[in-house]
Amino acid sequence: MEIGITSFVETKPDIQTGEVISHAQRLREVVEEIVLADQVGLDVFGIGEHHREDYAASSPAIVLAAAASRTSRIRLTSAVTVLSSADPVRVYQDFAALDGISNGRAEIMAGRGSFVESFPLFGYDLNDYDELFEEHLELLLHIRESERVTWSGRHRPAIRNQGVYPRSVQDPLPVWIGSGGNQESAIRAGLLGLPLMLAIIGGSPMNFAPLVQLYKKAAAHAGHDESRLQVGSHSIGFVAEDTEAAADMFFPSTQAGMNKLGKERGWAYYDRSSFDAARSFEGALYVGDPDTVAHKIIHLRKQVGITRFMMYVPLSTMPHDQVMRAIELLGTEVAPRVREEISKWEAEAGIQA
Repeated sequence: MEIGITSFVETKPDIQTGEVISHAQRLREVVEEIVLADQVGLDVFGIGEHHREDYAASSPAIVLAAAASRTSRIRLTSAVTVLSSADPVRVYQDFAALDGISNGRAEIMAGRGSFVESFPLFGYDLNDYDELFEEHLELLLHIRESERVTWSGRHRPAIRNQGVYPRSVQDPLPVWIGSGGNQESAIRAGLLGLPLMLAIIGGSPMNFAPLVQLYKKAAAHAGHDESRLQVGSHSIGFVAEDTEAAADMFFPSTQAGMNKLGKERGWAYYDRSSFDAARSFEGALYVGDPDTVAHKIIHLRKQVGITRFMMYVPLSTMPHDQVMRAIELLGTEVAPRVREEISKWEAEAGIQA
């Protein structure tokens, strides 16, 4: 069971002061967060790609590379790379370079992205949203398998027997599929035998169990070894020494962030009752003291089949010291509890780790 962090490197106004942190400062802070995550024994850190004012990381590979030489163990991934609006050749080159700098710790999490600013920015048509992703994923997977590439498609100029460099240390470079819970995405990942990352950010996480089974069924149909499949959860959360204190610290910025997006997307108003319901044992918020958060992660592993848990923190803007403490507790208190319990459970059940 892998435990890690996801960050979108947000720069929304501070709830108390209204001040907006600069992109430069927030980028430096997230590098410190990655370094700490490595020091406290977390397994993976993911940076999400966005192209708007209130997010600082438009190029995850660059941010991760800044942390690569200051870390030794933690895996470094995008979360996600918006592959539909990115050139697959450049994506591979950037992450192969990151893989070299980190000595084989880079991963790509490929997705369509829930924000669409990158499409007009890079000259893509939103009407081609799905087709672009399928075509770019096909090319990316071809590049990681072959040093010299011959390929043609509808939306990108053809490549005729050209080399793509540098090559990754890992062979092949890991590519995950990021999904918000779409059945087609789960089936595609299964048929390709690629690991699947699910954004479990609302409702009951238990509702994702059938999707995981669909993913495994598709993989088995394509001849892939089910025991080697990885399924991850990107889930909102926060850890503090006391559960109610964690909730009180995390709610204000979470409410502000959810309602800002809610205005853009027509969501219902997010209030404290919504927040408290979501942090219940069956809810999708992983907020509380180390025992509370660990028990929820263990439940997710046993009931849904998640093998990698990534806590998205912070949502919106929080004091940097609070985020650092949450990362420290996740690594030193939560992760050991989860790993010990899951190891015992797998041994008793005869499940291959």
